[in-house]
Amino acid sequence: MANIGRKTAVAPQNMQHFMSHSPWSGAGLVAGVQSKVAVHAEFKQGAMLVIDESANEKSGDLSAGASRQHNGRLGKIEMSQVGVFATLATPKASTWIDGALFFPKAWFEPQAAEQRAKAEIPADLLFQTKPELAWEMIQRIVANGVPFEAVAMDTLYGRNRKLRAQLDQAGLEYYADVPTNTQVYLSPPQLVYRRTKPGKRTKRPLVIGRAYQVQALLEYPHLKWHQIRLRPNERGMLQADFVQVPVWTVYKQTVRQECLLIRADEQRLTYTLSNASAETPLATLAWRKSHRYFIEHNNQISKSELGWDEFQAIKYQAWHHQLALTILASWFLTETRLDWASRFAHDPSLLDQYEVDVLPLLSAANIRELLRAALPLPQLSPLQAALLVIQHLDNRTRSRKSRLPHGPDP
Repeated sequence: MANIGRKTAVAPQNMQHFMSHSPWSGAGLVAGVQSKVAVHAEFKQGAMLVIDESANEKSGDLSAGASRQHNGRLGKIEMSQVGVFATLATPKASTWIDGALFFPKAWFEPQAAEQRAKAEIPADLLFQTKPELAWEMIQRIVANGVPFEAVAMDTLYGRNRKLRAQLDQAGLEYYADVPTNTQVYLSPPQLVYRRTKPGKRTKRPLVIGRAYQVQALLEYPHLKWHQIRLRPNERGMLQADFVQVPVWTVYKQTVRQECLLIRADEQRLTYTLSNASAETPLATLAWRKSHRYFIEHNNQISKSELGWDEFQAIKYQAWHHQLALTILASWFLTETRLDWASRFAHDPSLLDQYEVDVLPLLSAANIRELLRAALPLPQLSPLQAALLVIQHLDNRTRSRKSRLPHGPDP
């Protein structure tokens, strides 16, 4: 933001105001991007909606939602700010399409009132789990008319039986990774309500049936594995072994039939529950299940190319403004990539020349290089560079001073 202000002769304080206090609607901008995505030919058929979270390290707990919590990138508990994000993906393109900031419960405790006030957290904001944020986000995307075939999510969201039931009730197909100890039944279990008094019965039923952990089904004698090619990658063609098993699960006194899909790679097994139709081909199930890569790639691009990892503001509204601008930039990359592919078709002879099955698509780094040529940045003189360094040092000193505790007035 400081660089944008410098290049456009806008005062740094005005840029900070634009992010942290200006009343423009981040949600409105996100909805506008979604409306563009919804009518693009690439996403009208065959797109997958993928849910995942991403964390940014923070040096303190002043930023909205910052707390000591699990940081997936670091693989440990660390002071972080965590968001839940949605990516829309097809074989040719993927883009961030929505997001929500997660607040740990500690932010809603009475002793955190001053912290909430400094970050300007809305008074009506209540604690929501990450699966609850994901469900709210999916509903927004559906309401905005964005088409997709199914929802894919990792174990944090997939193991949430309530979220799977909500998706099923809404008529949305899902592919939900689950932990290895998830219990399923190979035949419909019976729910038996015992009577405690004449005319009354227990609120919770007794589940009659043999439950299996999904990892135990690897020993099931009737498994028929199939090797399926998924998509091209840098090593050639990504392929894995898959098998599907009809299973039943229980949630809130309801028995639900689901499909258990097991994927076996060289050194890893993953288990996925889906409500897909029994007539869905295994190749389709495998393709729809295997979309974790796309959102992880988008999370990485948002940080490395779009500045998401450089976000330093404290305010709640600033986070949503930064999200909206990042989603807009992500869509710019995606639309540019698709436009390039349509205008400059691959020469089939190149496949023979390079001896490959497919040619790579335009990358974010490629687009950055093209932008540098189209929009060259002015070179600073030695004096301008020195003045800029002085200005940065002055700003950092003032910022540090404003955050230091002040003693009593003399």
